[in-house]
Amino acid sequence: MYIIEFENIDVGYDEKIILKDLNLKIKEKEHFAILGSNGSGKSTLMKLIQSQIHPRHTKEFKKEIFGKSRYSIFELREELGVITNDLHNHFEKEAGYLSGFEVVLSGHYSSIGIFTHQDFTNEQIKKAKDVMEFLEIEDLRYKKVSAMSTGQLRKCIVGRALIHNPKAFILDEPTVGLDIKAQMNFIKMLKKLSKNSTIILVTHHLEEIFEEIKKVALIYNNTIYKIGNKEDILTSENLSKIFDTNLTIKEKNERYFIEEIL
Repeated sequence: MYIIEFENIDVGYDEKIILKDLNLKIKEKEHFAILGSNGSGKSTLMKLIQSQIHPRHTKEFKKEIFGKSRYSIFELREELGVITNDLHNHFEKEAGYLSGFEVVLSGHYSSIGIFTHQDFTNEQIKKAKDVMEFLEIEDLRYKKVSAMSTGQLRKCIVGRALIHNPKAFILDEPTVGLDIKAQMNFIKMLKKLSKNSTIILVTHHLEEIFEEIKKVALIYNNTIYKIGNKEDILTSENLSKIFDTNLTIKEKNERYFIEEIL
């Protein structure tokens, strides 16, 4: 089954087209990175996937997620764990009073917080505890969001999505704001998640593309510029093109890095 199957999609705001002739197919169990510079349309793609914006109906197109062209947002949230910086910022600004456990528990209702009208079964409470144990964040159970580091809160938000055992996670620039140690710990957590769920990274950071990710798509010139196997796509020529800078790309143990900027 395809997690994402987009064909011939134009999308934008008002009269401005941000992404055009978009063709993107991602299979289940196929870990994927979508790489592009700032302003290339990555955020628009995230909103398209979440149905926050919709394709232009000026031509025929196909937009299916998990094989469905029509679905409820609540059903989608259970199958696709979406982690965005907007969601992170919302918790940081509006929910500083929550504990780490409450952030994870709120995933059962996809709410920002815990409310008196929400009843949680013993099974739901146990699930939240199990998720925190799996992600190795039990130490954050009683810690308030307002006292958490960026990396700690982001892990709790991942736990919130993991409540539903989603088939896939899609993460928008997930290591933004993290120091080197926190970045390494977060990638380690993603690798653990990749054993059971498909991981889709939307990023402009080459170092986020860990070994288990085998497929890459490049966003450039308002569309999918190239797509294919990681070793064919992550070349000096291709990345120099999409970032409009002369880059030398090297690979070691299936991890790619920028060796030189000319």
